[in-house]
Amino acid sequence: MKKQEQGLGVFEKYLTVWVLLCIVAGIAIGNFFGDSMLTLSRLEIASVNIPIAILIWLMIYPMMLQIDFNSLKNIGNKPKGLVLTLIVNWLIKPFTMAFFAWIFFTQLYSAFISPAEADEYIAGAILLGAAPCTAMVFVWSYLTKGDPTYTLVQVSVNDLVILVAFVPIVGFLLGITDIAIPYDTLVSSIVIFVVIPLAAGYLTHKYLVDKNGETWLKEVFLPKLKPVSIVALLLTLVLLFAFQGNIILNKPLIILLVSVPLILQTYFIFFIAWYGGKRLKLPHNQLAPAAMIGASNFFELAVAVAITLFGLQSPAALVTVVGVLVEVPVMLSLVWLANKWRF
Repeated sequence: MKKQEQGLGVFEKYLTVWVLLCIVAGIAIGNFFGDSMLTLSRLEIASVNIPIAILIWLMIYPMMLQIDFNSLKNIGNKPKGLVLTLIVNWLIKPFTMAFFAWIFFTQLYSAFISPAEADEYIAGAILLGAAPCTAMVFVWSYLTKGDPTYTLVQVSVNDLVILVAFVPIVGFLLGITDIAIPYDTLVSSIVIFVVIPLAAGYLTHKYLVDKNGETWLKEVFLPKLKPVSIVALLLTLVLLFAFQGNIILNKPLIILLVSVPLILQTYFIFFIAWYGGKRLKLPHNQLAPAAMIGASNFFELAVAVAITLFGLQSPAALVTVVGVLVEVPVMLSLVWLANKWRF
């Protein structure tokens, strides 16, 4: 058992190296097998890519197994982390994203981008900023030893808020009211990435505990399942970068320019949530997921809305795609910070 944990520790210790290798491999695969990757990228249900959905499901399922479902009823006794998440995600994040996008695309990048293009780049950034993460946050919580039960509650509440707040916030920031929100994408994503793995996790947890006991589940079964999440994460990276390999190689400058405000926003929101949680004296296993859920994005929804409103080849859609590309490496750096700052 000890040897297995040490081996896994070494694997996690060099996770950044594996991520970089997966990014390079993904870009190379996308470049050399462009047509095949295009076909694979079109395997969708309600704009949700099926191969990516399967891999994200494999990331999330092991985390759902760790949830103590009996303790869900006690979450109301610890409201501060949930309040912090809601304030950061809905009263701060969309507006700081709009501000950073305006500064960069209309001011700093004015020599490279026309005003018309700048408006669409800003629109894409706003779509990302108004869609807090609902799936990958389980991975970040897992890697920072966050409380899986509390993380589930944070994600579930944000899913409910998205249903009523996403459209008016985006409409207000974009200055338009006739937003065609793809609710099929929204609902499908929540079902695929939250409801199904949650139900599977609950049923598996109940079956294994009844058969072998809680100690066996935690000390034998879960450690063996742990590498599945990380391997699925790395394969997701390969696919994401393979799908967008041609864009990266054909437009390296614009990819770099777009990534700067997105990365800045991610770190800015993380630090706001982190130090806000420290002031509230949140324990680390609540604070880390609260900071992660604000910093990361519901990119499936943002990409789908950008394509619906502005078109597949639009600057707005490109921003959301760049958001996908930079999110995982940046979030892994924040995982490292959160673990380094564990208290």
